[in-house]
Parts: sequence; structure tokens; C-alpha cells
Amino acid sequence: MSLDDLYRRVIMDHYQKPRNRGRLEDGDVSVDLNNPTCGDKVSLQMRIKDGKIEEARFMGEGCSISLASASMMTEAVKGQTVEDALRYVQLFSDMMQGEDIDTDEFPLEDIEALQGVAKFPARIKCATLAWKALEKGVKEPRN
Repeated sequence: MSLDDLYRRVIMDHYQKPRNRGRLEDGDVSVDLNNPTCGDKVSLQMRIKDGKIEEARFMGEGCSISLASASMMTEAVKGQTVEDALRYVQLFSDMMQGEDIDTDEFPLEDIEALQGVAKFPARIKCATLAWKALEKGVKEPRN
């Protein structure tokens, strides 16, 4: 099996069996974003306590890349500090721009499957939508 085939399988697994999909009723952060170019929509809810993302869930509709990326992102940031989550956002953005990133600082795990999206500029917005929601959510003031 080629690496591209493996990556496609990982993306499809997250798309067909998304992790952390559903509403978070007791969250203190909620962000709704959409990509008007292709129609992708994501609604991200998080519970942040003492500077840590305790829980992250999403709802959305869109392409496999958009929803798989949201699934992967919520898995990656749960339990992380807000500062680490913002660093992950920047590193993911760098990866989408085709830059090499330090995998010691940013353990890719399943997210590595999205590296190939950088070859398709029109799909980058699909992959980054949930990450932009994360960034907006952790930067906005909370009650």
C-alpha cells in the first residue's frame, strides 16, 4: 500500500467515523465558521478551564477533508493548553503552506494525512476551517 493510499484511508476513517462529533452542551466557547467558496461549515464548542482545553466537539457539514480535519483537530487539542493549541494552529497552517514543520513540537499522528492537501490550493481552506475556528475560539474573551 502506498503512503498516499494510507493517508486517504486515514482521512476517510475520520470522515466516516468522526471523533468528537456532536454538541458540547456545557462548553464556554462556541464558534461557527463557513467557507462560502465550497459550502463547508463547522461549529466548534470547547470547554476551557484554567488555560486548558478540557473538551472540544464539533458539528459540521462539508467535504471529507473539512470534516476529517475537524475530527483530527479536536483529538489533537483536547487536554492541551491554550498556548499549545495556538502553536498547533500556526504549525498546521505552515504545513498547509507546504513548509516543513518540527514534528517533535507538533506530533502529527493522523494529521500527517492532510499534508498532501498543500498540493491543492483550493482545498487548503477546507482543511484549515476547523483550525481557524479553534484559533478564533481561544483568542476570544470568555466569561
